[in-house]
Amino acid sequence: MKGLTKVFVLLIAAIVIMAACSSKEESATGGKVAGETEEKVQLTAWAWNVNVGALNEAAEMFKAEYPNVELKVEDWGRLDVYDKLSTGLAAGGIGLPDIVLVEDDRVQGYLEAFPNGFLNLSEKGFDENASLFPNFKQEMVSKDGEFYGFPFDAGPGGMFYRTDIFEAAGVDVDDIETWEDFLVAGKQIKETTGVYAMPLDMYKDDPTFRMMLNQLGIYYFDEEGNIDLTHPKAIQAMEMLKAFDEANLIKDIDGWNGVVSSTIDGSVAAIPFGAWYYGTIIDQARETEGNWGVFLLPAFEEGGNRAANLGGSNWMIPAASDHIEEAYAFLEFFSTSNEVQLMAMEDHGLFPSLSSVYDEDLFTEGDAFFGGQAIWQVFANQMDDVPTAYYTNDYAIGVDESIKAQADVFNGKDVKQALEESASRLSGRTNRDVNNY
Repeated sequence: MKGLTKVFVLLIAAIVIMAACSSKEESATGGKVAGETEEKVQLTAWAWNVNVGALNEAAEMFKAEYPNVELKVEDWGRLDVYDKLSTGLAAGGIGLPDIVLVEDDRVQGYLEAFPNGFLNLSEKGFDENASLFPNFKQEMVSKDGEFYGFPFDAGPGGMFYRTDIFEAAGVDVDDIETWEDFLVAGKQIKETTGVYAMPLDMYKDDPTFRMMLNQLGIYYFDEEGNIDLTHPKAIQAMEMLKAFDEANLIKDIDGWNGVVSSTIDGSVAAIPFGAWYYGTIIDQARETEGNWGVFLLPAFEEGGNRAANLGGSNWMIPAASDHIEEAYAFLEFFSTSNEVQLMAMEDHGLFPSLSSVYDEDLFTEGDAFFGGQAIWQVFANQMDDVPTAYYTNDYAIGVDESIKAQADVFNGKDVKQALEESASRLSGRTNRDVNNY
């Protein structure tokens, strides 16, 4: 009898243990989200800068439906996040958060280097939400037809311009449709006001060239990962920049601070950048309120594409997370809620990728700082036309070689030669093939 009792006790204990394990597995891989039960769950997220505030506000909104889910946001520096993320992924997921912010130019590199490092969102049902985002953002976070990231903010390109300077020079912005038109306008502005057409750190950064490549439908690399800096369109874009330089229309500035100072002092008539530069203008150049406008990037030919993107990020869930269901539920709420995305933009200046938000009043009403122009509509209307940029995991090296080519051109080297030499060096550093045209 004592033997039977002992067996019975052991059997009950085994059932309890199995139930507990089953409950934990259910929470982590496909069961109820905390909040639907009494279980308390704390999610951890890694982010930086204004994204931290957006996460914290969204977490409070999320708790209305899921009161048992807490979010702890760890505010690391941008590069610190990537260092810690790479280290954790290399260690099989040890020490990683439940949610991490990853910029557009990093996603494919991580997916290539760590194919099992992140949660396959398609298996959780994300495909039902995919059409809510523009194609280029969808492609940014997918691999082999599967989604691995929730698109977040974007950086649709445009020309922030000084309406008072254009007016003083007698330039009508509606006459600018192509880069050639802007070149002519820039010469007129320089002759009449002494102001440069645009700023550029010629030897340290290439944002204008990047946007030009993007609007032309190419990039440093093509879809197969081959080096594309020798493409005729890349040559066309660099030739255009060279024309501006030879006409002395580019103000050579020193880094980010140089861009900001030229914005403040009015020494440039326009700044080609992503939509996010709005925040810098209204914060750093407050006294210029009412003297700003926005127009689309000029096309390379009449009727050509004027849409491009510069910057943007996404949310990803490391596959090692112990709270897959909760992390997925939170990010689905965060990414697909108009209310949340409007908060992120209004309170933190993060331009949304969620297309349904573009019908909200914020995008159709005029902005007082920009003379009443509905600038967000200008940016939003181009989102469906932005071509996909193929970054690869060698993007940083691509940027480095592109900047070297740009510097060589501004120092007098032939454009085609400079780009071919850059592509050759890039091939040597990455073992990628160079496309021949």
